[in-house]
Amino acid sequence: MSASNPWETRPWTAQYAPGVPADIGEVTESLVDMMERSVRTCRRKPALVFFGATIDYRELGERIARAAGGLRRLGVRKGDRVALVLPNCPQHVIAFYAVLSLGAIVVEHNPLYTPRELRHQFEDHEADVAIVWDKTADAVAGLPSDARPTHIVAVDLTDEMPFRTRLALRLPIKRARESRAKLTGRPAARGLIPWRRLLGARPLPRRHPRPAVDDVALLQYTSGTTGDPKGVILTHRNLRANAMQGRAWVPGLREGRETFYGVLPLFHAYGLTLCLTFAMSMGATLVLFPTFDAGLVADAAKKDPPTFLPAVPPIYDALARAAGQGVIDLSTIRFAISGAMSLPLATVRRWEEATGGLLVEGYGMTETSPVALGNPMGPTRRPGTVGVPFPGTDIRVTSPDDPSVDVPAGERGELLLRGPQVFAGYWRRPEATAESLLPGGWVRTGDIVTVAEDGFVTVVDRIKELIITGGYNVAPHEVEETLEAHPDVDAAAVVGLRRPDGSEQVAAAVQLREGRTFDAGALRDYARTHLADYKVPRRIVQMDELPRSLVGKVLRREVRERMAAGEGRRP
Repeated sequence: MSASNPWETRPWTAQYAPGVPADIGEVTESLVDMMERSVRTCRRKPALVFFGATIDYRELGERIARAAGGLRRLGVRKGDRVALVLPNCPQHVIAFYAVLSLGAIVVEHNPLYTPRELRHQFEDHEADVAIVWDKTADAVAGLPSDARPTHIVAVDLTDEMPFRTRLALRLPIKRARESRAKLTGRPAARGLIPWRRLLGARPLPRRHPRPAVDDVALLQYTSGTTGDPKGVILTHRNLRANAMQGRAWVPGLREGRETFYGVLPLFHAYGLTLCLTFAMSMGATLVLFPTFDAGLVADAAKKDPPTFLPAVPPIYDALARAAGQGVIDLSTIRFAISGAMSLPLATVRRWEEATGGLLVEGYGMTETSPVALGNPMGPTRRPGTVGVPFPGTDIRVTSPDDPSVDVPAGERGELLLRGPQVFAGYWRRPEATAESLLPGGWVRTGDIVTVAEDGFVTVVDRIKELIITGGYNVAPHEVEETLEAHPDVDAAAVVGLRRPDGSEQVAAAVQLREGRTFDAGALRDYARTHLADYKVPRRIVQMDELPRSLVGKVLRREVRERMAAGEGRRP
């Protein structure tokens, strides 16, 4: 650690809630060991709930073993990558641990990605097997031969729903598929392997070698601090450590007696750790939602009242409003952790009035598995900050121009993090790894912060130009390339504009080709055919000429300032 680092004494531990340790101790078990322990100790307790259908831990363990056996028959071996392209559902949880049981590597994907977005990732990780939502099977099966997996396992979400729900959903789904085939002239992808065939395999033998704690468990694609999508390498140690840190942070949680609500997508680092690993490590009941819907949450709460909710501010606002209207009872939720975007104080007040429980903000990034800081679950919490470092986590605040130089306490600087949850590097990207992961295990966050004397961290700016919207990272250059491919656009600049609630809106300024007419709606529709919806600019304006540097680089900061001031023509 740098001799000039003023935070090496960890003064923040005095702010921890009673019972929270300064360190978590050594990580001795893999995620597979962790899950098998929960299966042994919580056999008859409900593990997963999906639209009212329940799977207990004993059955969950059996399904994981069978799915692992099925994947082994497909040729999956230690170190192989297996792509998951799934929304939240029991099959997602089963597939995740089945892959890990073989010593293979899970690669998570957003099931709403377009084929173009998926192609880059599949070309990079070269998974030979993909387990996909049947609605996205066409997109995966249609990838070019150098990106397309040999085996595609199709998952029908309705298989895990109660009979009456399946009956109500399957007929309209079948009709929708038939209509889509007629409209496109293209039948659904053929040669797919039904998920149930994997579950019909012989269970993986218990003598099969299990992964070690330092084996790679997960590739999670992120734009990182540079905006260039790449695979974050997370080991069993990283993910298990972060689950242990989360458990230590909330000493009031009860083993085998909590009910977590999985409203965050499991393919996102935040939802993955808080639900796929943390909840399962505690023998908790995980109630899964394929997408957030306040009505679905209200219905589920009548049968399986939640006690712990990880979410983002818009979800807390929506549920607090529903509670105020008498639609849902939130009084059973004792603890709630918000992440992925800044948490407004008004949201905290509304939530705690509705529940009587605590809502605190945390901070992290995919490269830290993802949680690294959090507000204490107690009276020392400080709304408006992102809290203090988790147990076993160290920080430095350095010069943005030279990360080897620590700045004095209280001054602005780039936040660096170190701990057992810090990633192992970027997949096949040694240069990018060297830029972000510094000697001594320190990872650069790209965020400018100030740190109070007692260790509370406040984020004040970002070095990186990534846009964070709805908890997702959007790389400006990806959206710019899409807009510039439109025949009317000569150049584009994409920025994040702050909303009143602290979140960001994807916005674009375009410079048109000579003689072309500006049509924001047409540009937005064009972007939507190539990008996931959250990446599509909500606001598009025309500028006669985009501001550029002396070397011709578009100055995004100046574009942002002009757009915030209302410059630019709208249709």
